[in-house]
Amino acid sequence: MRSGSGEGPYPSLNRRVLRAKTARIARLLEEFLGTPRQSTHLPTPLEMLIATILSQNTNDKNSHRAYSLLRKKYRSWDAIARAPRRSLIATIRVGGMANQKSVRIKETLAAVKAQYGEYDLADLKEKSNDDVIHELTQMKGIGVKTASCVLLFAIGRDIFPVDTHVHRICNRLGLTSGSKTPEKTFELMKSLVPQGKGYSLHTNLIRFGRKVCRSNNPACNICPLYNECVYESKGRRGRVNRTMTRADHDFMLLDNV
Repeated sequence: MRSGSGEGPYPSLNRRVLRAKTARIARLLEEFLGTPRQSTHLPTPLEMLIATILSQNTNDKNSHRAYSLLRKKYRSWDAIARAPRRSLIATIRVGGMANQKSVRIKETLAAVKAQYGEYDLADLKEKSNDDVIHELTQMKGIGVKTASCVLLFAIGRDIFPVDTHVHRICNRLGLTSGSKTPEKTFELMKSLVPQGKGYSLHTNLIRFGRKVCRSNNPACNICPLYNECVYESKGRRGRVNRTMTRADHDFMLLDNV
């Protein structure tokens, strides 16, 4: 069976073996990249929801600038909801796709106000992961990835969000049996990620995807997961050099809201 991203055929492994493999991968990534530590000061769920919208289809640096400009210019969510779209577009333009994102932000704020009576999602903290995902994905344009990011980065739940990059890597590692969508990968990974490792594995896979397992031209020669990988187009191992430059690879918007 072939994945939606063309990652090739994968052996059929039972869940026990896959859980052990996932734990091994999490450990190897921590050895290679370090163990990320989540801040004890978390943003509000609504802050995270809007930041995640701004993070789509751009890099973290630009989306962080767009989010910072948005919060600096407007003193409240109500002010953003009432702002002329032209003004909102100009404010977040640096984050890319400003026309589309301005619409989505306004639609999301309107949905929050209509459903909860105010611009506040604090009630989500008392609900189960499944209930939070269900409620948020009822809003137009809010998908499972965004909802799970709210759970992880704003509510502090032990959950493993899957974006297109994490989806690609999980397929290359043979963890998700050729899953065709990030949503399917999210469901398949639920029972595989070791308890307490949702944040670490998600964060390190993002870093790993930027530094090593890139979509095009992956750096297989320095890959700490080379022997775990089943990607049919992986390069030869060659010389191994684990000296990595940190540069901007470790900055993540959702850790800096």
